[in-house]
Amino acid sequence: MYLRAAHAEANVALLQEFIKQNPLGILTTAIKSAIYPFIQSSHIPFILDLPESNDTNADNAEDRCETYGILRGHMAKQNPQAKVLMEELVATQNERGDATVRELPEEVLILFNGPHHHYVTPKFYVQTKPTTGKVVPTWNYSAVQAYGKIKVYCDSKSEETSSFLQRQVEALSRQAETSIMGYTGGDRPKAWEVSDAPTSYVDLLKKNIIGIEIQIHRLEGKFKMDQDKGKGDREGVIQGFNNLDSEVGRSIAKAVKERGDMKDGQK
Repeated sequence: MYLRAAHAEANVALLQEFIKQNPLGILTTAIKSAIYPFIQSSHIPFILDLPESNDTNADNAEDRCETYGILRGHMAKQNPQAKVLMEELVATQNERGDATVRELPEEVLILFNGPHHHYVTPKFYVQTKPTTGKVVPTWNYSAVQAYGKIKVYCDSKSEETSSFLQRQVEALSRQAETSIMGYTGGDRPKAWEVSDAPTSYVDLLKKNIIGIEIQIHRLEGKFKMDQDKGKGDREGVIQGFNNLDSEVGRSIAKAVKERGDMKDGQK
């Protein structure tokens, strides 16, 4: 990810919250195979497990990695990316002579995008455009990239795999039902739970998916929301997006204001 200082976000807690609010990640792998494509990507909803301690000021890189968290997900075994992950797992286990090995040697990338992005017309830059004309179009967006080593759980006969997948699908369903749908019970509808489905049906589905787990060792965040522009231009952008009278426009306007205020507060 190209990170200009003006757009970079280094606050780990903020990046973790971004992932929680936008859990549909794009898993990208680059694994050599005689059958499957070298570079593959899949959209996967993730659970982010955070450590009890979140000390991002740890003395060494290994300790800091422990604070970034662990991403858990699952994917269909018929997915070509899952097939190459399973293929690579077998090769790694054979190379190390250890059938219990789960972690693959190559780094993977997971990209999380913000909920809204939008083209920015030069007409919004009401301070610079009339005075110099030195303005060009751009695009506002936000994104977080997570890097780490991936563990694969794919042996349907293994209790370890079954336990991982059960915990994963239960946690993912609970997160989506409560945080996304708002089904929290009480005055709200009751959340759907995995236990509501027949156990035999769930067990059958578990045999057709693999579990993945990534220990994050690097996090990068980018919020490109015109915070590098002067206050007059930012105000023009905010007004311009609000005038679109759309959910996306209002969301971008809010983000531009927030990022601009953060920039002004750092001076």
